[in-house]
Amino acid sequence: MCRLLETIKLNNGVLENLFYHNLRMNAARAELFNADTAIQLEKEVTIPGEFKKGLHRCRIIYKDTIEETEFAPVPPRIFNNLKIIIHDRINYHLKFADRSLLNELFAQRGNADEIIIIKEGLVTDCTIGNLVFYDGAEWITPDRPLLNGTQRQALLDRQLITEKRIIEKKLFDFQKAGIINAFFDLDHMPEIKIENIFY
Repeated sequence: MCRLLETIKLNNGVLENLFYHNLRMNAARAELFNADTAIQLEKEVTIPGEFKKGLHRCRIIYKDTIEETEFAPVPPRIFNNLKIIIHDRINYHLKFADRSLLNELFAQRGNADEIIIIKEGLVTDCTIGNLVFYDGAEWITPDRPLLNGTQRQALLDRQLITEKRIIEKKLFDFQKAGIINAFFDLDHMPEIKIENIFY
């Protein structure tokens, strides 16, 4: 049976946003494995000394129980443009460890830095996180993401972003796009001018 993944921001020895990571992980465990006992990551993850300073990535691989815990530096990436990729059958409603389809779609980016995945005419996500779009007044996130990310849910709960349906042909009505994930919040995220999104 498939394995699942949580990617957590480790900042100077502190695992961030654990409330939302625990929620998502335990909901996925209940859905796939009928697990009825919650795991609390703060009690399960031991951080090696060499990762207690600076910014790192903590990856949890799990099924009904945690199978692997990995720590690694955060690779730097630059996001200047996005390519639109259409795929109507993709299903990534849980954070599966198998990212082969996402990797296949990412490989179609050409000279772009990342992609926007369109499913059944609706804007969804990119391969590394959720998307937000600025309309001149507020940041809006698509209401049909492939995966409800932990950062996305935290920003929704704090009413810092608004959830709305975004159809493909309305994408270019926005001023700019942003990428949010465990490492990128509204104050520290890549922002891409809307004219730098293309097919």
